[in-house]
Amino acid sequence: MEVTSKLVNSANAIAEAKIDAKSIEERVNKLAQKAAKQVKVDGFRQGKVPVAVVLKRYGKELEGDAKQELFKEAIDKALNELGKKPDELLGDPGFSKFEENENGIDAELELSFKPTIDVSGYEEAISEYATPRVTKKEIEAKIEEFLTMIAPLEKIEKDVLEKGDFAKFDFEGFVDGVAFEGGKAEGFVLEIGSNQFIPGFEDGMVGLKVGEEKDINVKFPAEYQAPNLAGKDAIFKVKLHEIQGKVVAKELDDETIKKMMPGEEDASKEKLEERLKTQIREDKFQKLLNEELKPKFVDAVVEKINFDLPKSIVEQEIDFQFRNAWNGFSAEDMAKFREDKDALTAKRESYRADAEKSVKLTFIVDELAKVRNVVVSDQEVVQAIYFEAYRYGVDPKAHLEDYRNRGVLPAVKMALIEEKLFNDLFSKNKKEEKGE
Repeated sequence: MEVTSKLVNSANAIAEAKIDAKSIEERVNKLAQKAAKQVKVDGFRQGKVPVAVVLKRYGKELEGDAKQELFKEAIDKALNELGKKPDELLGDPGFSKFEENENGIDAELELSFKPTIDVSGYEEAISEYATPRVTKKEIEAKIEEFLTMIAPLEKIEKDVLEKGDFAKFDFEGFVDGVAFEGGKAEGFVLEIGSNQFIPGFEDGMVGLKVGEEKDINVKFPAEYQAPNLAGKDAIFKVKLHEIQGKVVAKELDDETIKKMMPGEEDASKEKLEERLKTQIREDKFQKLLNEELKPKFVDAVVEKINFDLPKSIVEQEIDFQFRNAWNGFSAEDMAKFREDKDALTAKRESYRADAEKSVKLTFIVDELAKVRNVVVSDQEVVQAIYFEAYRYGVDPKAHLEDYRNRGVLPAVKMALIEEKLFNDLFSKNKKEEKGE
């Protein structure tokens, strides 16, 4: 086996591997001899199976294994020749050439490595910004929002149910005339217009009078979580018992202030307003960061910091973006791409610029995180996933296991590092706060 390698640039290399037929045959025989001691074949004692029998029965698989081993050795030789370690290799090597005949295999392998990145001067891309101002009116609105949230529901005298009202009613759902499990409740309370129920249900209740009964026709979404109901037409029989509304307190009392400041000693309206002011300012900063500061910084550093991109990672990102976009294509486009390979290749290629920017930014963020000592622990990753699970009302342990099974925990960690990095980048670059 002959292997020669050369660097294309600092992040990519080409390894030419010539594997002669004799080397392949010898490796196949070696694997067959090893397999002969382990496989079970009727008519032979285990460990006494003739190599010829193994070759006849498993020759194709053994040949594949032999080639795989030889290419692995070729890659190891190339890495050694290039002065690279195996853990510097990124992604799976790809073939830019593969020719096989009776004399053996002539191939070219594309190898990619983590690029060397110089992020010096990145500070110039960090925009200065004014600390977001918080008004008294915004603090009062936040208090009113909380008071509305905790306000008790009471029966209100009203003729007709409208959006924004709370309905107390009974319902039972039927598909093909048969009641389905989980589709019945009595005395259920629902805010009309909150979109808690499937599309069309709450709109169908608008206009109902107390004591009135009605059949509401709806269609379950195609992606509904219960497979037996997904995409099905259904009828809900409803009866409205009462129209309710929230009775919102006009001002804060001591008990409510304590509810809004759990664990706070000497809770007071002044302390509450100061805490809300900090929260509102942080919310405004996050909005400013995500909509203005971060995009501007990203464009600047991607333009300013240049380095060679590992080809294998770029190709993976192109495939990822193309797969994500596939379901958004029209049926006509899908059919065209299945039949026309040139059109498919051209469409995939259209994602290259965005993929290169995404890969470039990922490496820049990784390097900046090291420069600024920004780290995210595994515990922080778990906490973030648990928090997401609680927000969506799913089992946190199952949610974490799903992420682990799909192999996306590193991506979650990278997203958290990026979030923490950008907060760190801009937290010390604000102008003096103006009076409020």
